[in-house]
Amino acid sequence: MKKAILYIHGKGGNAKEANRYQSVCIGYDIYGLDYKGEFPWDTQDEIENEYKKLAMEYDEMTIVANSIGAYFCMNALQGQKIKKALFISPIVDMEKLITDMMGWANVTEKELCQKGEIETQFGETLSWKYLEYVRNHPINWKVPTAILYADQDHLTSRKTIESYIQNHNASLTIMENGEHWFHTDEQLAFLDRWITMNI
Repeated sequence: MKKAILYIHGKGGNAKEANRYQSVCIGYDIYGLDYKGEFPWDTQDEIENEYKKLAMEYDEMTIVANSIGAYFCMNALQGQKIKKALFISPIVDMEKLITDMMGWANVTEKELCQKGEIETQFGETLSWKYLEYVRNHPINWKVPTAILYADQDHLTSRKTIESYIQNHNASLTIMENGEHWFHTDEQLAFLDRWITMNI
């Protein structure tokens, strides 16, 4: 049986990050996708096309996705034949994240609707089009999913991640004192062990 992993990076990441999984995902061919879009309506076709290309060559497909890459993945691949998904620090509720950022920036829905886009002091651009898209394209993700969550994640609260687990076919592993971006030697070692246990 030919098995493949499609890796979808987070914001600011790249396809080369997939290389670190070669040593822990024995028996899989691993592919990283360097999607070009910044918005779910752009990345949808990119991710879906890459998945379909690989699905023609492989008997079994697994997804590994990081941060916003997990949201892009769920948006693009819901309904596709995927054995399992492994999500690292995933954005599982994009509407909640956007409204949280609006709160951090003290921006109301009325203001965002009127202006269309608003720059924030923390480097993110709030977009009314993005918020509307998320609300008009709900996620219906039924793939068996394992989630690695850091308890110091500043983008997704523990309450949000636990709510997602309760309502989906998903398991949760929490790294105490971990951060949204797994980058230290300790965090990456924890990540590797988690991948090995869940792949």
